[in-house]
Amino acid sequence: MRTPITQRVQKHRDGLRAAGLRPVQIWVPDTRREGFALECKRQSLLLRNDPHEVDVQNWVQAAADTAGWQ
Repeated sequence: MRTPITQRVQKHRDGLRAAGLRPVQIWVPDTRREGFALECKRQSLLLRNDPHEVDVQNWVQAAADTAGWQ
């Protein structure tokens, strides 16, 4: 027997599916994990003088809409 909460959740999910949506699970790095910041720094240093990275960063900076940012 389903509880009222699980019935509401299922109804909500059924409505989303009826609207053409589907559930997706996404796994992302755990930023709270020990060593995460150190690994980010390590990877950033590897890219510091990479010419392709410089091109990408220049493009991102030119394409970014930062109007109104503080």
